[in-house]
Amino acid sequence: MTPSPRLPLEVWGRRLMTRAEIWADQSRPRRYAYEFLWFGLKQGWACLFGGLMLVLIMGTWLLWPDGAAVSRYDFLVVGALVIQAAMLAFRLESWEEARVIFLFHIAGTIMELFKTAHGSWVYPEDSLLRIGAVPLFSGFMYAAVGSYIARVQRIFHIRVRRYPPLWTTWVLAAAIYVNFFAHHWLQDVRLGLFVATALLFGRGWFYFTADRRRRSMPLLLGYGLVALFIWFAENLGTLGRAWTYPGQADGWEMVSLAKLGSWFLLMIISVVLVSIVHRPEEEAVSGSPAPRA
Repeated sequence: MTPSPRLPLEVWGRRLMTRAEIWADQSRPRRYAYEFLWFGLKQGWACLFGGLMLVLIMGTWLLWPDGAAVSRYDFLVVGALVIQAAMLAFRLESWEEARVIFLFHIAGTIMELFKTAHGSWVYPEDSLLRIGAVPLFSGFMYAAVGSYIARVQRIFHIRVRRYPPLWTTWVLAAAIYVNFFAHHWLQDVRLGLFVATALLFGRGWFYFTADRRRRSMPLLLGYGLVALFIWFAENLGTLGRAWTYPGQADGWEMVSLAKLGSWFLLMIISVVLVSIVHRPEEEAVSGSPAPRA
């Protein structure tokens, strides 16, 4: 049977990758540099939804005209819907993943309604597409986290070892979510939740492929690094006046590092929600071939 001809762009891409791999294999520093480059490119691709949302937030903050017929926040809602529709149309996300991301949207919007009512943060601009004090684009920021976690697992071929029983992660995620609300009236049990997270996930590792070799990292370290980058994105979001914290009412300042703990706990909720679609898969025994990136 005659093999189907490759598209010219695909042929060019494969030739370029082959040459790059030959160049990278000539020395250890080059291999590390090439692998690090692929790691960054794949991370950026996994962050596609969140990255485009940040582009919209910062772009409209810089360029949105005064007195526009449509409010900036309403434009962000429409822009987020277009991004989500495009990702489904181009099969960058599956419908199963989209349903879980919709759960992120609902859970995030409920939290936003509660937190804004208690003055934790505010949305300083007017809009029509909102529920109470919460513009509808806010739920998409939580959905961006879910999109990243779902996509990064596929892009890096992530597998795990010593992942805790699923039911224990569901209980922990529920406790974290309830504490986000209950600490306004009851004692904040965040420290206990950190301890529980360490006990459940502390022995776990995940394995991934950036280039051609399997790498590994402790689960807790991976979650912490993602929380750190969400904190960086949050600083950009508040700089772009998508929302503001009380300390930023008179001018922008960096978000407190204490928020890293909140984002870390949110990561646990996010991972557990995505596990509904992408159940954690066990890493193969040593010596098995690595999935091709």
